[in-house]
Amino acid sequence: MPDADLPTDSLKVAGLSIPNRALLAPMSGVSDLPFRRLAARYGAGLVVSEMVACDAVQRQSEEARLRAEGEGLSLHVVQLAARDEEAMAEGVRIAEAAGAAIIDINMGCPAKRVTGGFAGSHLMRDLDMAERLIASAVRAAKVPVTLKTRLGWDHASLNAAELAQRAENLGVAMVTVHGRTRSQFYKGKADWNAIRPVARAVRIPVIANGDLSRPEDAPAMLQCSGAAGVMIGRGAYGRPWVVGQAGDVLRGKAPRPDPTGRERADLIMEHYDMILAHYGPLPGVRIARKHLAWYLDDFAMDAQAQAARGRLLRETEARRVQAELAALLPDLRADAASLREAA
Repeated sequence: MPDADLPTDSLKVAGLSIPNRALLAPMSGVSDLPFRRLAARYGAGLVVSEMVACDAVQRQSEEARLRAEGEGLSLHVVQLAARDEEAMAEGVRIAEAAGAAIIDINMGCPAKRVTGGFAGSHLMRDLDMAERLIASAVRAAKVPVTLKTRLGWDHASLNAAELAQRAENLGVAMVTVHGRTRSQFYKGKADWNAIRPVARAVRIPVIANGDLSRPEDAPAMLQCSGAAGVMIGRGAYGRPWVVGQAGDVLRGKAPRPDPTGRERADLIMEHYDMILAHYGPLPGVRIARKHLAWYLDDFAMDAQAQAARGRLLRETEARRVQAELAALLPDLRADAASLREAA
């Protein structure tokens, strides 16, 4: 249960009320619409889209369109990345037209293909440019604008607090900070304490992100960071329910139980069908593999089941994957005892 001094009410972002203080992170190739729908169903306070490149939106890229979709979500958040003001403004307008209720600006992605294009966390090396992009987004938006960033480019330039102050002055409604620098990528351990200076520097909500995987650790993350909420990324791989569990804990409630073996088996089939419907059968088979692997890793399997797992993760035809799952899952459905103890 959270400390008595920690907030247990809903989170306010501009004029919007978020039901709890646990959010699903934007993750390229993971937090697509099917995964966000599941996380929202299991109680995540807010779910954020994969990063959408504004220039791809302008080109009417099919990939960008799929990333920006939010049908079926009560609060649709689209995360945008851009390297020039015009593209940012146009990306905001297109995202809003697609139903975005919040626009999130990506200034935290460490990937070289993003920073090499002077976007993502590269902008922490040029706060004046970052400020111009934020101003462009806020001017163009009719909905709240939020920002996601890192502690800084490296440990010699921990400037997240300054960036957050500039963003707040421009009208940004919330800032999320990943507790690593860009130079760290995902190595080492996220420093929750290093987020505290950012939370102290602004009046708007600050969300702490990085290395939270167990719902029961969410209060400690808030206490260390001084943040108003938590964001879970890699900890939700194969566990779309974990964000909602963290939200329960932060509301002072017992977390809803993990799904049983039977429930997880049914969820795997449902998620697979959702992916095929969203992307189509050919790309869907490839995109689904990582999700299937994460789900199945939580089950205890004998040699025969392991062989079936290997076949279905190599299969290239959707109907054959479904046949392998149909053969494998009845044994895993039996009961919660089929789950690994560590799950």
